[in-house]
Amino acid sequence: MIHKTKGIVLRTVKYGETSLIVTIFTELFGVQTYMVNGARSQKKGTSQAMMLQPAAILELEVYHNELKSIQRIKESNWSILYNTILSDVIKNSIALYMMELLYKTLKQPESNTDLFYFCEDVLLQLDAANATIAANIPLFFSLQLTQFFGFKIQHPTFELLSNESCYLDLIEGKFVQTMPNHTNVICDHAAMITAELLKVMHPSELDQIKLNKQNRRELLLHYQNYYAFHISDFGQMKSLTVLQEVLG
Repeated sequence: MIHKTKGIVLRTVKYGETSLIVTIFTELFGVQTYMVNGARSQKKGTSQAMMLQPAAILELEVYHNELKSIQRIKESNWSILYNTILSDVIKNSIALYMMELLYKTLKQPESNTDLFYFCEDVLLQLDAANATIAANIPLFFSLQLTQFFGFKIQHPTFELLSNESCYLDLIEGKFVQTMPNHTNVICDHAAMITAELLKVMHPSELDQIKLNKQNRRELLLHYQNYYAFHISDFGQMKSLTVLQEVLG
């Protein structure tokens, strides 16, 4: 049966001489895998391959059979034409980080429209963002994404934040007053920054949070570890090293 749906491309893998296997987070069916024959052929040129790169937001007509693990695309067109994400090295690296994080967290092929609209909006905000907002979006996205999978970090109380020391227990996912009896913890200044980031409701507010490259690197590593504690087989993010380099 043919359905129309929007989709965000998460991952593209070459298959055979000219084909692609594409993982797409769709509005209707959640994460799905599609075989696209001839996408890299000389006849079709680079247009379809370009359209199927990670972070592209597309309008799709797809064949969908719940009994099959690999679906097919009847037709695809751009839903959004980015101004900067595909051409700006820093923004493209941020978008690739977001797509890899989504790919690692979306385990089941089921609809999650709230998550889809959230991801779409963050990509659009990234496309229009200034340098400060863009650099902070990976932190914002990493923290906000957790609420859709049931392990969001609990907001700290005012009493905790007013203490001289504050710790974020990454195993429990909550702020505590005393150092836990393990090393999976974010301490003091980095914990305070995380508390500030948790207050942010929209990427436009990220302009108010001033961080240096060391702050961002430290926090992104902590957040990767947090995901690894809560998602089996999460592993290491390949895009994180590239992202840390370009954010400098």
